[in-house]
Formats: sequence, structure tokens, C-alpha cells
Amino acid sequence: MTDRAASTGAMETSFGYRTVEKGQKQPLVDDVFRKVAERYDLMNDIMSAGLHRVWKDAMVGWLNPPKRPGWRSLDVAGGTGDIAFRIFEASHRQADVTVLDINGLMLEVGRERAHKRGFGDALAFVEANAEELPFEDNSFDAYTIAFGIRNVPRIETALAEAHRVLKTGGRFLCLEFSEVDMPLLDKAYEAWSFHAIPRIGQAVAGDGEPYRYLVESIRKFPRPEAFGAMIGKAGFDRVSWRGMTGGIATIHSAWKL
Repeated sequence: MTDRAASTGAMETSFGYRTVEKGQKQPLVDDVFRKVAERYDLMNDIMSAGLHRVWKDAMVGWLNPPKRPGWRSLDVAGGTGDIAFRIFEASHRQADVTVLDINGLMLEVGRERAHKRGFGDALAFVEANAEELPFEDNSFDAYTIAFGIRNVPRIETALAEAHRVLKTGGRFLCLEFSEVDMPLLDKAYEAWSFHAIPRIGQAVAGDGEPYRYLVESIRKFPRPEAFGAMIGKAGFDRVSWRGMTGGIATIHSAWKL
């Protein structure tokens, strides 16, 4: 077992269990998501036994979007729209929701899903990098990112950008896979992740290697307390987190005050 990164800085050169040069991780990650875009949501169901839906509902429930126009939310690395759609519906379709992703194929999937749900053009889809957001300072009331932060090479830069674009009083929420802290469940989850998921990825998506990377990247991501410290270092206050399903995933919350 490869040790988890002691800080998010170590993630810049970590592509799963491989160490790569600075600047190499982003193209490799882009290639992974190009390969899985069309089956991404199906594989999320398979990889988490459907639990990712419960965790995403919990994150949006914790956010509790207001049901009034003018409230702005940015969902980063959210190409297929799962979090953005939940926020839009929770606001009674009043919120101004923007979906941002570095991968154009993922955004295409999100746009198609939005139209199928009858949202029309109510949501904005923007292709851009989490490390360099194309928005002015103090633009959004909420910033969300689900299962995306560990794929960003310079996580500290992405956190600083999140802080920059949030208004004073704005909320940061991050849902990410974590470290199982329940006996027996940890062993079962380990076996499922490293042995079953790549094989299922091969069968369902035609390529198991992207899913091997995704599993390895989960194991390299810092523990909740270490990541929480990085959120605080980026300037956020009232940093807290909640473990989900025995620690398989964690929701991090913070505020720009």
C-alpha cells in the first residue's frame, strides 16, 4: 500500500501511484476523463454501489441553497451536472448555477443531461481550469466540488481560487473520497476497489486503466484533517468535515468570512 500524501502539495506529481514530473499530471488526468466521460455516471453508481447519490444529496442538503433569484453557485469539476442539478432543484430553480470543468467531453454530457431534464439553458457550462477561474473576485455565494479536487495538480492554487471568487460570507463545500475507518468495512472496500473496480471498468467502459488511476488517486489523497488544514491555510474559516458511510467519503465545509 502506498502512503497517503502528507499534504496536497505532494499531489502535484502524483498520478495514482506513479510519480510524474510537474506539468505532466494534468494531461494524464484529461486523458482519463476523455476515456470515461460517456460512462462516468454509470461507473460512479457501480464504484460506490449507488452511495455517491446519497453523499451528493447530503452535501447539497448541508449547503441548503436559498429559494430566491440572484444567489450564485459555482460547481467545479462538475461536468456531468450531478451537483449543479441538485443545487438548481433545491433552490426551486431560482439559483444562478454555473458548471465548470476542464474537460469539454464531460461538459457535453452535462449539457445533454440538462436539456433532457428540461432545464434548457438555465445553467451555464464553462470549460476552464480550477487553478485559474475565469471569474471576477467576490462573484459567487457558493463553491462546490465533488470527487474532483484530488485530480487537480496544484490543489493549493485551486483552493486559493475558490476563496478569491467567493463573496464574503460565501460557502465552500467539497465532497471527496476518504479513508475508511470501520473494521471489516476497510478490508472489504480495499478488495472491491483494487480488484473489482478496474475489471468492471474494463467490462462496462472498455478500459480498466482509468479506473485503476481513480482508485489509486483516492488512496493518495490526504486524510480529512490534513486536507482541512489546507483549506484553512487558503484563508477559509469555520472549517469542518463529516465522514460518510464509515469514512468512504468526506464532506468538507468552510466559509469565507
